[in-house]
Amino acid sequence: MDAALDAAPDEPRAVETCAALLRELVAHDDWLPEDCSRPHPVHYQQYLLHRDPADRYSVVSFVWGPGQRTPVHDHCTWGVIGMLRGAEYSRAYAREDGRLIPSSTEERIEPGQTTCVSPSIGDIHLVRNAYDDRVSISIHVYGTDIGKQSRHVYDAETGAAKSFVSGYANA
Repeated sequence: MDAALDAAPDEPRAVETCAALLRELVAHDDWLPEDCSRPHPVHYQQYLLHRDPADRYSVVSFVWGPGQRTPVHDHCTWGVIGMLRGAEYSRAYAREDGRLIPSSTEERIEPGQTTCVSPSIGDIHLVRNAYDDRVSISIHVYGTDIGKQSRHVYDAETGAAKSFVSGYANA
């Protein structure tokens, strides 16, 4: 990833290269440390796996307990999500006249698949574990240290935004 960002720092090429690298990584489910794959009984966990010293990107495992979900949120940077274990659904939202309009469909990603988000291609979504009876784990690469990034959660009914910084479960 360092070499890719050194060679092609613009967002479209960074996302394309990152997606290819992440597909290779999530094609194998034998490398994630156990302490970065533990679910929490109430909410999803976000574990930092790697942070670029220059904050150009971060690699994070998201551990989804059965039935867990995010609020509607954004990232304020590009991101590539790769499914390692289980499956997840993502519903995109668009802003129209200050309101949030949910997509009529959800995207489902399975192990080995990737998907992307960014302010330029669509950055607001709700993500949930596809399963109510088991853990799912996805690996995310973001174009900054996502644990320090100021972002927003949204009220799905009114579109009102509230700033937050996520941090990490293993900080």
